Amino acid sequence: MSNPPPKFSLMLAGLIILLLELPALALAQSQLTLTSPAIAPGAAIPAEFSCSGGDRSPELTCSGAPKSAVTFALIVDDPDAPGGTFFHWVAYNIPASKTSLPAGIPQGAEIPGGGKQGMNSFGHLGYNGPCPPPGKTHHYRFHLYALDSALSVGDKADAPTIQSAIKGHVSQRRS
Repeated sequence: MSNPPPKFSLMLAGLIILLLELPALALAQSQLTLTSPAIAPGAAIPAEFSCSGGDRSPELTCSGAPKSAVTFALIVDDPDAPGGTFFHWVAYNIPASKTSLPAGIPQGAEIPGGGKQGMNSFGHLGYNGPCPPPGKTHHYRFHLYALDSALSVGDKADAPTIQSAIKGHVSQRRS
């Protein structure tokens, strides 16, 4: 058997090095996180962010978005609502360069600094905090989606519209 030409050996060595580096690259990819200095994981949402207080949106910070992220979408819901899942906040087309949202974003279509707010289940644009009826405990979920593109949805998009539009565009998700 003859020796392969030197050029072929170099290509094969390059391929082996690339294959060996792929697992390391996968491990280096960070995990998308969403945190709030005002809300501890698993804890009650403070009154200032509920209907019984200031009804202000909480400050949120994200990290670990994939490099492919172009925008974020955010949906805050209550799966324990009596009539089925209730949506408290719908936000989308938030630039991936924007890694935090301040507390108290005004209700309206635009997020200052970039992004849009959609219709929540109260029928308002923007955030409305928890306002559960007496009885069982309600759980509020903050779903953050890193997307590979901006969404082409009309003004006043609601959560089902956003959930449909993000299909095939989610790079990472955090719930």
